[in-house]
Amino acid sequence: MATTATVEIQIAVPDGITVGEYERIGAGHAFHVSWELPERCRCETCRRESPLQRVDKDKFLVIRDLDLWGQPSFFVYQEVYHRCRGCGHRQSLIPPFKRRDVKCTFRFEQYVLTSLIGSTAADVAERLGIAAEAVERIVKNVLADGGATAVDPTRTFDRLGMDEISLRKGHKGYATILTDLSAPSKVEVLAVSQGRDKAAGNACLNGLSPEQRSAVKFHHTDMSAAFLKSCATLLPNSQSVIDRFHVAKKLGEVADSLRKKTTGPTSAVCPSPTASASAP
Repeated sequence: MATTATVEIQIAVPDGITVGEYERIGAGHAFHVSWELPERCRCETCRRESPLQRVDKDKFLVIRDLDLWGQPSFFVYQEVYHRCRGCGHRQSLIPPFKRRDVKCTFRFEQYVLTSLIGSTAADVAERLGIAAEAVERIVKNVLADGGATAVDPTRTFDRLGMDEISLRKGHKGYATILTDLSAPSKVEVLAVSQGRDKAAGNACLNGLSPEQRSAVKFHHTDMSAAFLKSCATLLPNSQSVIDRFHVAKKLGEVADSLRKKTTGPTSAVCPSPTASASAP
C-alpha cells in the first residue's frame, strides 16, 4: 500500500502577492500567484483614466524568481488586460513584482546584480541557466532606471560595499554597484551607476541622504583609487576595509611578476631536461 507525505514549503513573497497552487516544472518549482488589481487604469494610448475594464486571457505567463533548494523557481500568473472605455485600446496589467517585457522578478534582478561581483555575464548565466544576453539586459534595465530602486530615507546602514561589475571579459562596459552589507546573509543592491570611476562611485553614494552616509561605519571596496576617494569624501565617519579576495589577488600578481623576473634568464641559459637527455 502506497503511503503519502505532506511537505511544507515556506517562501518569502513580495508584499501584496498571494500564492495559490504549486507544481513542478522540470527540475524547478512553480507557484501560481495573484495580486490585487487596481480599481482604475490609465490608457497607454489616449492617456484617459477610467475604472478597470477587466479582460481575462486563457494564457499563463511564467516568470523566473529566486532559487529554492538550489533549484530554479517561477511565478506563474494568468495574463489580465484592461480595455479602455474611451479608445478601446487593450493593455496588459503588469504585476507589481516585475517590469514590462521581462521574464524575471525584481528580486531575481537584484540577485543577478550581486552575482556579477567578481564574475562576468557568461559566468553568471551558466550558473543560473539563463542566457548571457538576459544578464546584460538586466544590467541595462537597472541603469536605465537610474540605478536600482529608491532607498528609504529612514533606513540606516552600518556597512556598505562598492564593487565594479563587467558584462564580458575584456569588455569596456563596466558599472559600479553599491550594496548594503549590514546583514551579510542578505546582500541588497542599493544603487548601480555606469562606469567604474570616482564619478560613478559618487553617483551611487549620492542616492543616500547625508544622514545615512554619516551613519556608515565601514565600507568594503577593492584597491581602486577611484572608489577609495569617493568613499573617503562622501562617507566621513566610515573606515575603509579592503576585501581579502582583492588583497590575495594583488599578492598573487606580485609573486607571479617576481617569478617571471627571476626564472626568465635562468630558463634561457639552462637547457631543459629533455634537451640534455637527447644530447650525444
